[in-house]
Amino acid sequence: MRQTITQSLPDDDRSIAGQITRALAGRIISGALEPGTPLRQDHIAEEFRSSHVPVREAFQRLEAQGLVTREPRKGVRVTAIEPASVFEITEMRAALETLALRHAAPRITTTTIETAARTLEADDASENIMTWEAANQAFHRTILQPCGMPRLLENIDQLQRMSARFLFATWQRLDWQHHSDEEHRAIIIALSRRDVEKAERILRLHILQAGQALVAYLTNPQNSMPRES
Repeated sequence: MRQTITQSLPDDDRSIAGQITRALAGRIISGALEPGTPLRQDHIAEEFRSSHVPVREAFQRLEAQGLVTREPRKGVRVTAIEPASVFEITEMRAALETLALRHAAPRITTTTIETAARTLEADDASENIMTWEAANQAFHRTILQPCGMPRLLENIDQLQRMSARFLFATWQRLDWQHHSDEEHRAIIIALSRRDVEKAERILRLHILQAGQALVAYLTNPQNSMPRES
């Protein structure tokens, strides 16, 4: 399953630093490296049989992505998940994905809708949260891709990876159960009827409500389990 997650990460180069970045990002996003985990430069260099130079470069890239934090006299640690960060990323996702859908809608074809529907079949068949999230990201990517705005899509991909990290870091400690996704189906129906405003409204609320539930959970773990987004 780690392969599924790392495949969604940007494959920007084949350098050692790039390989280390993708490997560590995959572990952080999947929850294999938990928030607060220290990252030892010498251990990572030994694992990848490299010098410390590409490891430091990988740390810089991960820090730019918000996945690690450099602390004075403490070194590098996996970034903690704070309610404020979840709120910020949720608001950004809601705004940018709605914008992308608005531009994508006129280009969405019957084939696009059929492909999106197939991702929901994979969603329904998933038996754990990681396979569910792979299908979830595939759904969002399918309906937004036709916007034809690569920079916008790149930013959305980054935000979705951060959302996935929040999901795994919290739900993997809980008894995750699959939830049917009527909101995704409602988006497909609205798009098939060319009701773009309704599709945008459902998508926006879908993302915001999921983020709000996660913020509530982080603020008080006694709250009910977070939703999918």
